[in-house]
Amino acid sequence: MTTKVIYPGTFDPITIGHLDIIKRALNIFGHVIVGISMSKDKTPMFSLEERIKMMKLATQELEGVEIKTFDTLLVDFAAKENTNIIIRGLRAVSDFEYELQLGFANRSLSPNIDTVSLMPSLEQAFISSSIVRSVIRHKGDISHLVPEEVNNFIKENKCI
Repeated sequence: MTTKVIYPGTFDPITIGHLDIIKRALNIFGHVIVGISMSKDKTPMFSLEERIKMMKLATQELEGVEIKTFDTLLVDFAAKENTNIIIRGLRAVSDFEYELQLGFANRSLSPNIDTVSLMPSLEQAFISSSIVRSVIRHKGDISHLVPEEVNNFIKENKCI
């Protein structure tokens, strides 16, 4: 049985930790909609088009992954996509409180929404997009932090 779920985020850029969560969610549910938030409030380093391209490159070998964008409340996006399950990644205890608040907020907006939190592999627990962006800004090596295709894309398009 395949269940459709949404894994939302800014993915600025996608990391190997994100990819790990996508693969784990696919294993459990069979169909993952990666919802890339437009995130105008966050002023991302990468444009929406670049984030979509990087996600497509990183997930091109994975069956059951759909990539979509949204600029609405997550619960409204979930309703539009006809699913009530949201996937979130938990790296550390510090993520838990924030994710708990988000889960409660989403549930208050849509009582049928459930949030499932998945932990990345231990070796990827320290990786975040903000760390990757910092390394990029300082012209460091991100090859161990992002999928190979994404590393190549960033090198070709952002001159790191």
